[in-house]
Amino acid sequence: MVDKRKRLSRDAYENELRRLQIELVKLQAWVQSQGLRIAVIFEGRDAAGRGGAIKRITERTNPRTCRIVALGTPTERERSQWYFQRYARHLPSAGEMILFDRSWYNRAGVEHVMGFCTDEQYHEFLRSCPQFECMLVRSGLILIKYWFSVSDAVQERRFQDRISDRTKRWKLSPMDLESRKRWVEYSRAKDVMFENTDIPEAPWWVVEADDKRRARLNCIQHLLSQIPYEEVTPRVIDLPPRQEDRGYVRPPIASQRFVPDLY
Repeated sequence: MVDKRKRLSRDAYENELRRLQIELVKLQAWVQSQGLRIAVIFEGRDAAGRGGAIKRITERTNPRTCRIVALGTPTERERSQWYFQRYARHLPSAGEMILFDRSWYNRAGVEHVMGFCTDEQYHEFLRSCPQFECMLVRSGLILIKYWFSVSDAVQERRFQDRISDRTKRWKLSPMDLESRKRWVEYSRAKDVMFENTDIPEAPWWVVEADDKRRARLNCIQHLLSQIPYEEVTPRVIDLPPRQEDRGYVRPPIASQRFVPDLY
């Protein structure tokens, strides 16, 4: 169902987003100081706003310690490996937070619906995934899973927007169009996935995403609430004086190539 609430004003949205992003910076400092390992999984319907939420989370954080993992099609070598192997190597080390833009749940969704895996591989995933995640949690890793939900009507509108806007067409892949055709099949696959992998150790959290602004704020606020953190006193930074010029001669400006000053 489309959200009928009044749309958040841009000012209200940006002010709250700014406040939450400051908290994310505090969280990152705490994660680093405590050596925490955090993995956040983002799944959901195409055009549900998953990527936009990830972008806002990482917008003000340090990309060296808060990183996005968005894997492409597996190579022949990766297809021959244990299924979770290509994902496991991207799991966080101490002091890191990794955001998975799609994850091992590809097997329960697109691979199953599109026939990219066998039924045996699919059912083995449903059996082994909860065990894999429990193992990660027992090792001390904090695992948080989000599913971005969008209604049929809103997804249609967003797809049409991507078709008409050349700067957004890259977001609309042939697989996205196929998923649109197979809406019911994907719905069934998601239901089975939740039934088998919504476990107490790593539950699914659904983000209602018909309203992008509210979805982003709700997701960030919830993420912050899942990790108890304290503000780490930042070290005092003293800007040092510039080195004294003792005969440095700059090369002639004419010897360098400059970007044309058009604006």
